[in-house]
Amino acid sequence: MTFRERHLTGAPLVLPNAWDAASARLVERAGAEAVATTSAGVAWSLGVPDGDRLGVDDAVAAVARIVRAVDVPVTADVESGYGDVAGTVRRMRDAGVVGISIEDGTVAAPERIAAARAAGGDLFVNARIDTFLLAVGGVDETVARAKAYVDAGADGVFVPGVHDPDVIAELVSRIPAPVNVMAGPGAPPVAALAELGVRRVSVGPAHAVAAYSLVAAAAAEILGDGTYDKSDAALTFGDLNTSFAH
Repeated sequence: MTFRERHLTGAPLVLPNAWDAASARLVERAGAEAVATTSAGVAWSLGVPDGDRLGVDDAVAAVARIVRAVDVPVTADVESGYGDVAGTVRRMRDAGVVGISIEDGTVAAPERIAAARAAGGDLFVNARIDTFLLAVGGVDETVARAKAYVDAGADGVFVPGVHDPDVIAELVSRIPAPVNVMAGPGAPPVAALAELGVRRVSVGPAHAVAAYSLVAAAAAEILGDGTYDKSDAALTFGDLNTSFAH
């Protein structure tokens, strides 16, 4: 079954987001059918803030390393397109991704979706709508944007920032494409999202935040108390080292 087909049948496609080759390999080892990148995590790993601050060369190079590290399909978060949407999408396609996710921000941006569609060939184009994430619109505005993006060539619609089951159910019923939500603390579990009709579940930067939180806590512990309890992790050196022996 292709990446595109997985959005249409079976259980929701669950995509724990990765930000480098190691996190992608661990996501694959955990059983993920595909890997989605998190733009925030990728940017942080390269010492840059999220929000279209990462250069496109660095973004493409990071995604290419992830593609090489895994055997499952990879879909890339390209933020708002890093300026030249068509050029970015073509470069991501050439790097080996099977899909891209592109965001709108405070105003609707169907031209970005159209550019991504024209440049992407058969890539799965996931249109991210930031109405709830940025608190710039409710259900009606989200649905209006979604319909415009589908008309412009989007294959799926991503609405981060929504945890209310009733709102999710309404969005699913009114948006004419597979709906992706961003899960994490406070969101319904995957099984509940499946019952609501959600077709794709991702976590955005949540796992990157958790990983970096552990680094911050462990560093503070050894520098403060001089102890190492926070470093008692479930994975061993050997576990990680052998993750790349494939």
